Amino acid sequence: MKPIDQPGRAAASPSAAEPRSLLAQADDRTLRILEHRRRTGWVRRRGWLVKRALLLSDLLGLTIAFGLAQVVVSESTSLTGALGHGLETLVFLATLPLWVVVAKLYGLYDRDEQRTDHTTIDDLPGVFHLVTVGAWVFFAGAWLSTAAEPDLAKFILFWGLSIVLVMVFRGFARAFCRRTITYLQNTVIVGADDVGQLTARKILRHPEYGINLVGFVDGAPHELREEIEHVAVLGRPDQLLEIISLFDVERVIVTGDTTDETLDLVRSLKDVEVVVDIVPQLFELMSSNAGLHTIEGLPMVSLPPLNLAPSSRLLKRTMDVVVSAVALLVLSPVFLLVAIAIELDSRGSVFFRQVRMGALGKEFTILKFRTMNPGADARRAEVAHLNVNGDPRMFKARNDPRVTRVGRFLRRTSLDELPQLWNVLRGQMSLVGPRPLPLDEDCHVGSWARRRLDLRPGMTGPWQVLGRSDIPFEEMVKLDYLYVTGWSLGYDLKLLARTIPVLFQFRGAY
Repeated sequence: MKPIDQPGRAAASPSAAEPRSLLAQADDRTLRILEHRRRTGWVRRRGWLVKRALLLSDLLGLTIAFGLAQVVVSESTSLTGALGHGLETLVFLATLPLWVVVAKLYGLYDRDEQRTDHTTIDDLPGVFHLVTVGAWVFFAGAWLSTAAEPDLAKFILFWGLSIVLVMVFRGFARAFCRRTITYLQNTVIVGADDVGQLTARKILRHPEYGINLVGFVDGAPHELREEIEHVAVLGRPDQLLEIISLFDVERVIVTGDTTDETLDLVRSLKDVEVVVDIVPQLFELMSSNAGLHTIEGLPMVSLPPLNLAPSSRLLKRTMDVVVSAVALLVLSPVFLLVAIAIELDSRGSVFFRQVRMGALGKEFTILKFRTMNPGADARRAEVAHLNVNGDPRMFKARNDPRVTRVGRFLRRTSLDELPQLWNVLRGQMSLVGPRPLPLDEDCHVGSWARRRLDLRPGMTGPWQVLGRSDIPFEEMVKLDYLYVTGWSLGYDLKLLARTIPVLFQFRGAY
């Protein structure tokens, strides 16, 4: 790992302080969490809250879907004779506990507590399987019944509505949970070295993960970067169990090299109710679709081939063409309104054109709505001091005086990016891909990181979804490298789906 290049204060040696004396130094949020748990009961944590909220959302989604199907297909009842319309409803309600059990078997209630980045989008495969299997079983059971005439139209309508409504209600349930103090997980990081501090910075950058970083556990002093110098070193590794009890820690993140001491430390947590996350060695090479398998009980992480198959490229390009063509047609009124607003707000062209670096090193001209006054490029030196990154390789300013009034709105809502759909349709860009870098930024990308050019740059991608301008240049390049070397259609669809809520958060959009 590279040495820390912007040292802050030196972390105090943890051997000088006992954990109990640090409780008075805990930040306000940690104290509020501990007081809340003391009043409401220590068992009421994220898992307790989310499981109940998701269970309720599933019951509501399924019941409302069934009711709507009954109302819409009212001319024909699916159960006749002894089983009338009302009895059919009672039979369905009686099966609801079975739906919950199957959802539990699919793991649809447990992942929020285990995974920090789990979203409703990740539930879609499980929800689809659950509803499909459950609906077919219900249909088959009605058909095999001696007094049943199942209605296929009602079955199909119930199936479609259930998938949509369960997903929608799950989204609302998680949104509610994330606004409560119960959702927060007290977390400590074992290791305050480079990797530990990188982990801390990522946690603090993403409050939506619901992680309350209590502090570090380390046996040696380290220089802390400015962004995290307020995070305390709570004690030594041999004090970890006491720290967990004192701060009611739910998650322990272990970083650093694997040693006998580290193994013993993790094993010592077997009787403690905590989630243990281990940052693996060579983590900078592991993409989201890395697989885990074993050989004679020895776990191995498998990385996918670094070269994308021709069929995968064809699939990705097909999705680009279809979606961009439909989007250009549907969004044409929006294009017209934005163009009129730009013309009324300031003089100059409606569109902004700039040469960017494309796939395989081929340059192309990107198309965006203009958000700055004419001659903005010539004034860049005047605003260099506003660069929020402090990194000359990537210029981003929160209050850039060159941005117009309409342009500021377009940037915050990302509407200025819509003309790139034309670049996608022409084959210069993709819907999802690495960030399209200007030439003066691309020249700073070298060596292994040039693999980011193996795929077309994207309108959205890991950089945009995970923080946009708030992500440093070096981390952005690594995210793009992992995206390209571990591409999958499923991950593209997930990034597209996650882009929509990001647009309404306005994080890093300036």
